[in-house]
Amino acid sequence: MVAAVLDRHIEITPGIAGRRITVQNVVVWHEHLGQSADEISAAHDLSLADVYAALAYYFDHRTEIDASIREDEAFVAALRAQQPSPLRTKLQNLSS
Repeated sequence: MVAAVLDRHIEITPGIAGRRITVQNVVVWHEHLGQSADEISAAHDLSLADVYAALAYYFDHRTEIDASIREDEAFVAALRAQQPSPLRTKLQNLSS
């Protein structure tokens, strides 16, 4: 019964049905940035049911989603290491 209700909100990708917003997006906003379900709902035009369904999916698949978040963070760190920010470089040169 619960799975049938969540299926109306969560797609296989896993994302929110009919949206480009992923469960991982909602998790980052909620768990890492401290946004409430109401804030996420209002900011991204989602129903509270969509937000809570995404969070429920996350808590059922926490290990794999947390691993995906860590992989994404490592990827971004590697890109930053290969391609330093022009602004950061300019600011560092000014302070030297």
